[in-house]
Amino acid sequence: MIPAASRWSLAAFAGLITLLVAAPISRAALADSGRGESRLTPAELGFRNAVAGGTGTSGVQGIETVVLSGDPNGHGLYTIMLKVPPHTRIEAHDHPDERTATVLSGTWRFGYGDRFDERGLKDLPPGSFYTEPAGRNHFAETGESGVVVLITGIGPSGLHYSGLESGAVP
Repeated sequence: MIPAASRWSLAAFAGLITLLVAAPISRAALADSGRGESRLTPAELGFRNAVAGGTGTSGVQGIETVVLSGDPNGHGLYTIMLKVPPHTRIEAHDHPDERTATVLSGTWRFGYGDRFDERGLKDLPPGSFYTEPAGRNHFAETGESGVVVLITGIGPSGLHYSGLESGAVP
């Protein structure tokens, strides 16, 4: 028998995969098909609509994000993909919305807490899953290689850095 906590984790992961398979992939593709149908390979996606400094970048220079589905600034379900360059550090911050995430490539070093703490980081290789509970501070960094992360949440999203004035970015 699978423990209840493991069943929840498996159910959450299965739900995320189902959502990703069933969800429309990009606003551009939706506009093109007119029927909500979309099929894009990673090469076709290619961060062609990436926005530096947009939702999901934590306001950190160099991080790019692409909205795959929905609108993270509006109400409702959204999915974004982040491309984080090597040697990037993201200080402790939180979001008003609950998020789930999957590491697609690279090793994402991720932790929870009110301040960035190397000892609290856990290496998450490709295929790893993690959560960003609403209002829970978390932090991250990349090493020698960059990472690509897929994040799904229910907007509107936002950003608040721990210990900083509202709107400030370290």
